[in-house]
Amino acid sequence: MPLTQTQLWNLSKEFIRDSGLVHQHIDSYDDFVERGLQAIVYEVGELPIEIGDYPLRIRLGKVEIGTPRVIEVDGTERSIYPAEARIRNLTYAAPLHMEMIPVIGEREGQPEMVYVGDLPVMLKSRLCLLSKLDHDDLVAVGEDPLDPGGYFIVNGSERVIVALEDLAANRILVDIEHTGVNPTYKAKIFSTTVGFRARIECALKSDGAIYVTMPGIPSDLPFVILMRALGIESDARVAELVSPDPDIQDELETSYEKSLEATTTRDALLYLGNRLAPGQMDEYRLKKAESVLDRNFLPHLGRVPGDRNQKALFLSEIAIRVVEEKLGRRKPNQGPEIPARTNNHQTTHRIFHRERHPPRNNHRTRAARHSYGKLGQGAHRSDTTTRPDQLHQHPQPPPPPAITP
Repeated sequence: MPLTQTQLWNLSKEFIRDSGLVHQHIDSYDDFVERGLQAIVYEVGELPIEIGDYPLRIRLGKVEIGTPRVIEVDGTERSIYPAEARIRNLTYAAPLHMEMIPVIGEREGQPEMVYVGDLPVMLKSRLCLLSKLDHDDLVAVGEDPLDPGGYFIVNGSERVIVALEDLAANRILVDIEHTGVNPTYKAKIFSTTVGFRARIECALKSDGAIYVTMPGIPSDLPFVILMRALGIESDARVAELVSPDPDIQDELETSYEKSLEATTTRDALLYLGNRLAPGQMDEYRLKKAESVLDRNFLPHLGRVPGDRNQKALFLSEIAIRVVEEKLGRRKPNQGPEIPARTNNHQTTHRIFHRERHPPRNNHRTRAARHSYGKLGQGAHRSDTTTRPDQLHQHPQPPPPPAITP
């Protein structure tokens, strides 16, 4: 029997009375304070201090958050309630301290709790002093007992969290951009890990080459050079990772030509380093390029040198989606999508069951063809590939709450 209008209204009233309208904000903030903030610190791990040849690092440890307080002009410190923060145009915030350990070479110094700033406190969260008061106590400190909380007080003004619809993290999204005479075929991914979000974009431009953009490097990077920087040196191996399809290989010709100035992994890293630290010594440019490549490029797959192979596999998947989009085999934003993180014990393997027909007069593609061997004619790529979307997906922690000005 369907519910009547009166019953639906009563159900809504009971839900609001039981859970409230801002409980999700308070629960999210509590989770960020108790787990998310510490997870971000552990994700960063340590901070290298560049002082010539002096090997100094700062290792980050436990995070401690105090209770909301105010520091008066004479330097005294005392607790503060939201009502006073509103009246005096103050920010209702709590001090945040972090354990820092200096590391010189392999020798650790004494840990020290360092004050790093004030964290705005959400009203009625576990950090808030109001969460521990009953009805009469709330009235005594000048608060409305019916106020549900779930907002911040910044410089005396009440600030709320605005829920926004955002693009899915760690998913490849393809699109066509019509800004000039010729369309630009693009694939982008918002690679998200704890405390860091990087927009990676792969574009097949009007000159016929594929370029990649990433945070930290101001210019576009040729696709094949970036593959070499990730450790895939030979053209045959690049072709093998992308696709055996002759039509797709035809679209890669120009991308190979754009990579002639960097034929090895070292050359490719120096190519990146020239855009990060031009004029510096080779070793410094190499170190700078490796750091940006590991930390800023597809960070959801890992942020250490050992993860570069998985990143190369993922990048090859992004590239083939761009080419498929140009060939009309894939519509914008068409799935399936790659999961947020692949299992470190699993690798994406591509098995080819036919010999490709190389593009005309392309010695690189002929070399790739020779590397496959004559396996005979076989199925389409989608029938012979263990796709990344078949791998295990690890859950991602929720993003920290944002304070909207």
